Amino acid sequence: MELNIQNEFEKIFPRLKEYELTDLQVKSVKSIVEKGKNTLSIIQTGGGKSLIYWLSGKLLGGITIVISPLIALMEEQAEKLEENNCSTLMLHGQADKNEQYEKLIEIANGKFKPDFIFVSPERMATDGFFEYCVKRINKQVKLIVVDEVHCVSQWGENFRPFYRRIKDFIDNIYENDYSKAKVLALTATINPKEIKDICEEFQITTEGIVKSDMLMRNEIALKVIEEVIEDDKEEHLWNIIKLHKGEKTLVYVYRKYNKRGVEQLAQIANERGYRAIYFHGDMTANERKNIISKYKNNEYDIVFATNAFGMGIDIEDIRVVVHFSIPESIEQYYQEVGRAARDAKKGGTAVAYLLYSDKNILVKRKHFINNSYPSLDMLKNAYKKISNKVGLNLLYCFDDEEINTCLPYFVNSGLIEIVCKGFSTFENMEIQDEYLKNALSKTIRPITTIVFKKNPEINPKEIINKTYEDIISGKIKLNKLLDKVLIIDVKEEKLSDEKINEILKSIEDKKEYRNELFNYFVYILKKKLDSNFLHQEIANYLGVDRYKLGRVYSTSKGDRVRSKSEVIIANLLYEHNINYKYEEKLICGDKEIYPDFTIYLDNGEKVFWEHLGWIGIENYDKRWIEKLELYEKYYNVIPEKTYETASISDAATKKIEEIQKRNAN
Repeated sequence: MELNIQNEFEKIFPRLKEYELTDLQVKSVKSIVEKGKNTLSIIQTGGGKSLIYWLSGKLLGGITIVISPLIALMEEQAEKLEENNCSTLMLHGQADKNEQYEKLIEIANGKFKPDFIFVSPERMATDGFFEYCVKRINKQVKLIVVDEVHCVSQWGENFRPFYRRIKDFIDNIYENDYSKAKVLALTATINPKEIKDICEEFQITTEGIVKSDMLMRNEIALKVIEEVIEDDKEEHLWNIIKLHKGEKTLVYVYRKYNKRGVEQLAQIANERGYRAIYFHGDMTANERKNIISKYKNNEYDIVFATNAFGMGIDIEDIRVVVHFSIPESIEQYYQEVGRAARDAKKGGTAVAYLLYSDKNILVKRKHFINNSYPSLDMLKNAYKKISNKVGLNLLYCFDDEEINTCLPYFVNSGLIEIVCKGFSTFENMEIQDEYLKNALSKTIRPITTIVFKKNPEINPKEIINKTYEDIISGKIKLNKLLDKVLIIDVKEEKLSDEKINEILKSIEDKKEYRNELFNYFVYILKKKLDSNFLHQEIANYLGVDRYKLGRVYSTSKGDRVRSKSEVIIANLLYEHNINYKYEEKLICGDKEIYPDFTIYLDNGEKVFWEHLGWIGIENYDKRWIEKLELYEKYYNVIPEKTYETASISDAATKKIEEIQKRNAN
């Protein structure tokens, strides 16, 4: 039976019943819940992506696992869900480890069934005990949500290596039966190449892609300012801050320390009398959470931040965004600009400034793009750390940035196979199970470590899973929580020239792609477009239909229309409770036309209304005559008309009164 998604939403979340779901939210939920499709939802920032997985998860029942990149985002979503009577569990490094273990054991034993489990991609990719507990109750896991899914793509500038392990996690918990998984992927900004990459990763068909036609954020005025001298750029920054004194302002600077880093700029701002703070990835999760809370509550006016302040942070009244450092792509720029005016439905607006110089372009290309990949020396050094010997090894990689950076290349090239996630020692465990005792006696160092001989009788994954099972059943008591390691199978003792060249070629391909993205972004900036045209250029790049790029003005109903006069008409229709659709397609033989407004009367009649804003211009008149002929031929009507005059409001009001009389009759 087809669900009324809005009604279901109001029943499940009664505290939010005043919120009206958008067509895209409804379509996304239907794709997952009714059609059972793995779904990719691409909806503009502030478009309510979280509500899609809230409602989908609750309608499907069971447990929803949300893979989320930021602890602050997890905590914010968990708090909101619990306010709406949903049970949650958060798994991240800042949470109490003993409590997390106890909760996982309760989940595995069926004693605790949270509605939502939030987990970071790093935890998901490295925690074997978590994976085993989920696999044990996999029939209850009805939905896996990949939030900010653009991080998955191997091409994207926001690529985080552990995001690429999500598919392995899904394969493991469902024992390679991908048909059992329902995956909902969410993002606001992604280019066509990355869409293809993600759809292949999560088996999402074309029918499972739900994409906003209007990814543009025209409520944010975009200002691009090119400077010649860096000192002038900084002076311009302080002028902007002074101009917007008292407004909630976010300044992006991709440098933490030293001159013109976020810490120094925040200090200068405070010395100038502003209430400012800095925000970057080296701060603890609690520090960042505290800053976000105080910023939201207006204790700070200005945050100087690296791009650690970004995805998913929902503060509705940020009025100014300044890019003091140039982003490396359109996607990154639009994602970060999208922190502003998230109250657009309530009429909120914002302004975004991008300050850049040719020096910034050179620095971004050299240091932030080309030098962000592992060098030959780094690859060789990392491989020495990893490959103690050919065969099975333990890999402690989670605090080693060099290994984390290089490992995906070794895996992709076939040099290393990740056998399973595990732990390093059986110390402080009393082993009672005979299978475990027998297996452990055949290891190199019995009982103390799980580095296995090349022995077909020894299956490390089986031993680890048996240990997890005994922990869950209470047969093994832990005096100390398990650490996290990967058990890997090293195929070659040393890096061969062939493998090195293969890896270096892969790196060069990625560099080239990222430079292409950056070069195109710079090309767009150099065109010096005004705000509306810049929004349109970005939307076109993101795949919005060219026909819809001119719809830049927002209405009270939430539509986007092409002119301010059409805003007046749409708002008057909305105020008079007249049911209408903007530019609804009409089929006229082998042609299509789009009335400005199609009005649905209670008596079943349709009224077409055209606003002739450019009448008297030759090409416009010609198109209008052709359109009028199609109306008469296929619908036997002449549409209602208004013209571009200073009294458009009066004319539209009069037209609405006439339509209402027809409706009454």
